[in-house]
Amino acid sequence: MARKPFRIALIVVASTVALALAIAGFFAYRVYHYPDTRHGGRGEDVAITIKRGMTFPQITKLLAANHVIDHPLYFRIYGMRRGATTAVKPGDYVLRDNLTPREVLDALVAGVRERSVAVTLPEGKHMLEFFQLLEEAGVAKAAELEVLARDPKFLTAHAIAGDTVDGYLFPDTYQFVVPTPPAKVLERLINAHRKAWNAAAREHGKALARLKDRLKWSDRDVLILASIVEKEAVEADERPRIAQVFINRLTSPSFKPKKLETDPTIRYGCLVPVIKSQACKDWLAMCPPDKPGCERLHRAQLVDADNPYNSYQHEGLPPGPICNPGKSSIAAAFDPDGSDYFFFVARDARHHAFSKTVAEHERAVEQYKQWRASGDP
Repeated sequence: MARKPFRIALIVVASTVALALAIAGFFAYRVYHYPDTRHGGRGEDVAITIKRGMTFPQITKLLAANHVIDHPLYFRIYGMRRGATTAVKPGDYVLRDNLTPREVLDALVAGVRERSVAVTLPEGKHMLEFFQLLEEAGVAKAAELEVLARDPKFLTAHAIAGDTVDGYLFPDTYQFVVPTPPAKVLERLINAHRKAWNAAAREHGKALARLKDRLKWSDRDVLILASIVEKEAVEADERPRIAQVFINRLTSPSFKPKKLETDPTIRYGCLVPVIKSQACKDWLAMCPPDKPGCERLHRAQLVDADNPYNSYQHEGLPPGPICNPGKSSIAAAFDPDGSDYFFFVARDARHHAFSKTVAEHERAVEQYKQWRASGDP
């Protein structure tokens, strides 16, 4: 009689072992075939961000939560079998929801393929316009670029005297990886500016030294002049003469008060500084920056002494550059043409008429009005 319970126990143990072996075999079979088992999605794209420092279990959980894989445990085992648990590269991925686990892990180990874009940053634009172009190209967020561009620590680290990077961002066509950290974007533009500045200084070194000694100017003062020339000139051969007009206004004993009287400085003071005068706020309410063809200033802006960039109300240079000048304008500011003009006004869409006296200037203004009324291109 004692043998019967023993046989029963033996049968139970054998059955348990057989079941365990069957389960283990089934599990091993599933794990073995799992890497090439296609996930049952609909072929839709799923955006996944693998952050630097994430562990493989965290990555697995993220993939499962976004329905890129099923059976997270199998995926972890597969990753360990491949020795790939520390080989996943951070980045922004777009993965289809019907890939096999092998295809998913292959993509994560290969990393995100870098995509680059060409971005043209034209001469004469201020920093906010540059930042908008960079955001539209997918390079970096405009708001993040602006925060850094006004950061005193960043400015000090790059030896920029002023409250923004404006003037120190060189206009050119750049190839950027998408995305690029804001600091790297700004540093690249600043370095390009310094390279262009130094090249111009080598070419026009004697003229620049004379100019700085005569006016007691710093490099930043010369850069401010270059930025104003950039906003006023169209043709390259007029730039040295336009630069000379402003220098004559600032240095000639006969020209008083020593005001530059140029509209672009007012617009800059209304558009870019964080603190804006009430007249600027009123103008922006009527003429927001994104409204095409809406640049006309009104009397309230012309007489606005609260705008520190108003060169009709304040003598001398404005507080800082009003745009990012290119090579021609930088060279013109280094080496003006030495003429004795005090005024200029548009003659047509690309050229200016230069005058030595108020009477000559007034006649040139009337001729400009007639040209505008005629509608000639």
